[in-house]
Amino acid sequence: MSDTTTMTALDVARRAAGAGGAIVASVFGTGMEIRRKAVSDLVSDADIDSERAIVDSIRQACPDHAILAEEGHGGDPDAEHLWVVDPLDGTTNFAHGIDHIAVSVAYYHRGVAQCGVVHNPIRGDWFTAARGQGAWHNDEPARVSTHRRLDEVLVGVGFYYDRGAMMRATLAAVADLFRQQIHGIRRFGTASLDLCLVGVGVFGAFFEYELSPWDFAAGRLFAEEAGGRVTTCRGAPLPLGRTTVLASNGLLHEAMRVVVEPHVPAQ
Repeated sequence: MSDTTTMTALDVARRAAGAGGAIVASVFGTGMEIRRKAVSDLVSDADIDSERAIVDSIRQACPDHAILAEEGHGGDPDAEHLWVVDPLDGTTNFAHGIDHIAVSVAYYHRGVAQCGVVHNPIRGDWFTAARGQGAWHNDEPARVSTHRRLDEVLVGVGFYYDRGAMMRATLAAVADLFRQQIHGIRRFGTASLDLCLVGVGVFGAFFEYELSPWDFAAGRLFAEEAGGRVTTCRGAPLPLGRTTVLASNGLLHEAMRVVVEPHVPAQ
C-alpha cells in the first residue's frame, strides 16, 4: 500500500474518531444509563451512538470497505479493506466518571494494520500511527522507553471480564512480576490507551490474557511504530481476532514473555 493511500486513510480515521469522540464527550459525566452485557461488561447509549457516528463517517469516505466494530458491525476480518472500531474503550471508567477512556479506529489492508487513531475526547489526547511513517502523541513523535530491565519499569495490565480462572491467572502473573522487582503495576481499564502508554514510554510493557480486535487494533500499531513490539503472550504474531496480547518496548519483550506465558489460561 502506498504512503499516500495510508496517510489518506489516517485522515479518514481521525475524522471518524473525532465524530465518535464528540458524542462521548458531550455526555460524559451526565449520569447516562449504563446497561450490563455480562458481569462487569457494560454498555451505554454513548457506545452505540459513537459507533454509529464513526461508521457513518467511514462509509462516507469508503463506502465499499468492511467495518468490524464492538457494538454491532461484524465485518469480515479477512476483507481486503477493513476498519476496526471501538466506539468507547473504557466504558466502566466512563460509567464512573473517570476520564481515562478512548475512541479507537484502525484501518487494515489485507490483514495488515496501515494506520490507527486512539483518541481520548475528554483530555483532548490524540495518539496516531501510520505504517512506516511513525507514531505521534498529539503532534509530537512518540518513542518507547529504552529500559532493558524489568526492575526499571512500570507494567500495565488488563483484566478480561472473566472473574474466575482468567482473573486468577492474571493475578499470578502480576505476583511473579513483582518478584522481578518492577516499579509497580497499573490497571487503567482501557487497553487501547494502555498500548499507547507503552508507545510513549510510560509503561515498559503491558499484557492482557484476552482482548478483542477492536481493543488493540489501533493501539498495537501505535506501540509498534513508536519502536515497540506486540505479540501474543506466547510470543507469536498477533492475529486479528480474540487473543492474548503482550506489548513492550522490545528490549523487555522476552523477559516479560518468560513471566506471563506460563500463566496463559488454557483455551
